Amino acid sequence: MGNEAIKQKLYKELAIKNEISVEGINVDPHIFEHLDLGGEYQEQVHLCFEMDHETHEGIEMPTGFITPGGLRISFKWDRRSDFELVYDGKQYVVTKDKKEIFPVTFDKRPNFYGLKASDGTPFNTIAGFSQGDTIYGSTVSIAYSNECALKDKGQDCLFCNINATKSTYAEKEGIGWKNPRQIAEAVSAAFKLDGVKHMNLTGGFIPERREVDYYIDVAEAVQEATGLQDFNGTAVIGAPLDLSVIDKYKEAGFRTLAMNLEVWDENYYPVILPGKVAQCGGREHWIKAIEYAAKVFGKGKVRSGFVAGIEPKPATLQGVEYFASLGVLALTGAWTVNPGSALQGHRTPEAQWHLDMAYKCHDIFKRNGFTYSDYFDVAPSPNFLIHDIFAIDEELLPVFKTAPVFSIV
Repeated sequence: MGNEAIKQKLYKELAIKNEISVEGINVDPHIFEHLDLGGEYQEQVHLCFEMDHETHEGIEMPTGFITPGGLRISFKWDRRSDFELVYDGKQYVVTKDKKEIFPVTFDKRPNFYGLKASDGTPFNTIAGFSQGDTIYGSTVSIAYSNECALKDKGQDCLFCNINATKSTYAEKEGIGWKNPRQIAEAVSAAFKLDGVKHMNLTGGFIPERREVDYYIDVAEAVQEATGLQDFNGTAVIGAPLDLSVIDKYKEAGFRTLAMNLEVWDENYYPVILPGKVAQCGGREHWIKAIEYAAKVFGKGKVRSGFVAGIEPKPATLQGVEYFASLGVLALTGAWTVNPGSALQGHRTPEAQWHLDMAYKCHDIFKRNGFTYSDYFDVAPSPNFLIHDIFAIDEELLPVFKTAPVFSIV
């Protein structure tokens, strides 16, 4: 099979991945009795957000599964979905309206998940693992805090469920605040044992905004534990009122910086993000902070995130285009209406809306000279649709080397 034919197969898989990512997937959890979750295969640990469409306390779920062409789909449970994951006695198969689409395999549990920090804290409660490819590697994302201080002020972002997730899962799963030493030990083990080449550090707002001191402590601890001055870390922060603070993250050793604007439209912004207005100077200041960071960190070393689907598409694309012109990348993953958020019960746009968004954003990034490598270095995981489009376009997936015949039913 030639590369162009492989690409067409992969684009079809990508469309299915997008549909499942938006609509979720139905499953009878009992079928996972045949899957060694927490052993051979990676189990969900709710370090920051519940991304399934309903909570499932006490029920083990996988983190994601792999298509025949090698695309990874994050697992999002939704019993209302037309997509279903079934077990036929030999393998797990994705179906739609009872018709088989393709068999899948599951995320393997990383080696470092079986280890503990020097204080006895299991690494799987410190750093979340996202499987990447053999070329660029995988990612760990650490939520130093699984709560956000905006709740105490009644200023939570309306789409966010970080505090609800903590209330549901934290005690049961042993999730709490992480100190720099715990993070450094987990990251070091992930780098050594599991091909991890990128670290994302995030979390809720800290009372009194003590982020910068904490992040510097983490950077120093990771450098010491890994022996790497450049550990390819992304610091995800709130826009500081004093923009000179941004220089400190660069000096501390973070390769990239993220400040998630979330919404571009100036009328939507204060309604959806009351805390980011009250605590971080509002939309205009966030944009100024991102502009400043682009000058400090350089092209492709800053990102901002948008909750794609919460505002009209032209508004989000305007923001993506503007940031790209500054050398800033944007995440535009589909808005998942998280359980426990203020907007629970609302609907994200239809799947085709989101697929079109991904292709349009990829075109913007490619036109501005960005590559898969740039997107890998700024994203919290290497599994966004735009990663896949880059990987297909640049022929990075293993399937291009082995060129097997794979089919989509």
